[in-house]
Amino acid sequence: MASYFSSVPDEASAIGLLLRAAALVPTAHYLAAALIFLLVFLYNFLELHFLGDFLRGFRGDPVVLTFDPASRIYQGVVSMCRILHGRYLVTPWLASPHLQTVFLSFFGRPPSVVYRRQLFSVQDGGTVALDWLLASDVAGGASDTDKVISRDDTTPIVVVVPGLTSDSFSSYVKHAAYTMAKHGWNVVVSNHRGLGGISITSDCFYNAGWTEDLREVVNYLHYEYWRAPLFAVGTSIGANVLVKYLGEDGENTPIAGAVSVCSPWDLVVCDRFISRKLVQRFYDKALTIGLKGYAQLHQPILTRLANWEGIRKSCSVRDFDSHATCHVGKFETVDTYYRCCSSVSFIGNVAVPLLCISSLDDPVCTREAIPWDECRANQNIVLATTAHGGHLAYFEGLTAHSLWWVGAVREFLNVLHSSEFMHGKIKTPNHGLHCSLESGIDKGPYVNITEDGMVAAMTTEGPDHMTEEDLHDDELCHVDEPEDEIVLTDQSLLGTENDMDNGSEPVDSVQEIQAESITKAIHDVTAPVKRSINQLLQHYDISMWLLAYIAIVTTWPLLGSALSVVFKRKLRGLLPASWLRR
Repeated sequence: MASYFSSVPDEASAIGLLLRAAALVPTAHYLAAALIFLLVFLYNFLELHFLGDFLRGFRGDPVVLTFDPASRIYQGVVSMCRILHGRYLVTPWLASPHLQTVFLSFFGRPPSVVYRRQLFSVQDGGTVALDWLLASDVAGGASDTDKVISRDDTTPIVVVVPGLTSDSFSSYVKHAAYTMAKHGWNVVVSNHRGLGGISITSDCFYNAGWTEDLREVVNYLHYEYWRAPLFAVGTSIGANVLVKYLGEDGENTPIAGAVSVCSPWDLVVCDRFISRKLVQRFYDKALTIGLKGYAQLHQPILTRLANWEGIRKSCSVRDFDSHATCHVGKFETVDTYYRCCSSVSFIGNVAVPLLCISSLDDPVCTREAIPWDECRANQNIVLATTAHGGHLAYFEGLTAHSLWWVGAVREFLNVLHSSEFMHGKIKTPNHGLHCSLESGIDKGPYVNITEDGMVAAMTTEGPDHMTEEDLHDDELCHVDEPEDEIVLTDQSLLGTENDMDNGSEPVDSVQEIQAESITKAIHDVTAPVKRSINQLLQHYDISMWLLAYIAIVTTWPLLGSALSVVFKRKLRGLLPASWLRR
């Protein structure tokens, strides 16, 4: 016992000596240690890789390509793309996926663009804003807003599908549109419903798997500008929508080639990922704020269709989807919505040349969802992955003046356009006569500016139903944006009516072309029915008259019974004996 009590003072004295020794250390040393600890913490928390880039001599990381060894798309197109066979070096002072993504959201350094707006009405009454940027708009000199696109123009058109809550004014969309237009392409940004300053005009909202709007826009563009090759670029959620659409339509799409950038691929996996770590929860919160702002713009409709109180209290994307998307889209659960709308399930049916670009350090769309095997199994797909890049950022250069993926997309589409591997264009979209013969833009080319600044499409039949306050001079409306301008136009501004003075075709030839188009459309509608009947006849070795008799008997029983009495002898050689005994 004596030894135990004697050891207590010794321990106390040891602690005291330690504290006195610590007090002798200068305060500056403690501050330096705290600073070093903070820097190490931030370096790992922000996933910085500046030291790694420095040790590698700022050479960047190689682009890894995944594809089927027998892929003709790789051999004939991607193998000629210098950027995809090079290395990507991040802007040194943005050497973090989080720094890149945040810088893109708040700054982005986009070029100044002037869009021409076209309001497109889809079949369910919804309105989509199509923002055009023509090659002539960025070719130099003054922009001519009255210039039209001729229906027989062969300049390739690229459709850009933005990401979640993004529109044509997002920085990365401007980068892509300006670069493609600068290299001689006509660009049209297909904004999602309710975005781009457009009001919701039906009870349908867009979601991560809503492909109907894109399908109608693509079919309209293909019919309206039938000589122009049609390409598509999807970003983030827009990439998920694009790949899902390509998988749904397979060979029946007029798209000649496409690019997917930073797609979430599997929404269930991304939902789990975005709520896993602290830093990912910041993105979840930021996306939720954007979705709630989108819902606030259309509160009157969502109050009627969804759980508005739940939307207002949503703290995550999953909460918002539970209270809004599932109600409007008629999904039983959130996971059901995610599984139905994930593009990973449709990759195998993609029949057009498709380049997929993904970053392994994407803080929103995790690498865990990238479908490596599915992309390798489809000879039409080439998957390009980089070690760094963030979400849709990919800044390069000391001044972060450009986005690497934009250059890769431009090079891929240029090589594809000049090659023989473009997907064959179908002259008449196989989605009914309305899509091919009747333009949806005629339903609502008029616009109305409401008091809150929203642009509402008029769904009336014509200008007779509009008030004087709804009409604007020259049918043009300018939306105030810093360094940007939108010109709202009707369908005629984009070349649906060509002046005779400009060397357009005579009226008779135009009517002949329209008549041929109608005949071809009717033939395409009736041809599958005729083929099915012929196959049925060959398979069962029976005549057309027997099929007609069966149809009459099943449709009009009384008439069928009378015919069976009259023609019983003639049918004896055709029908089985058991049928005649009845």
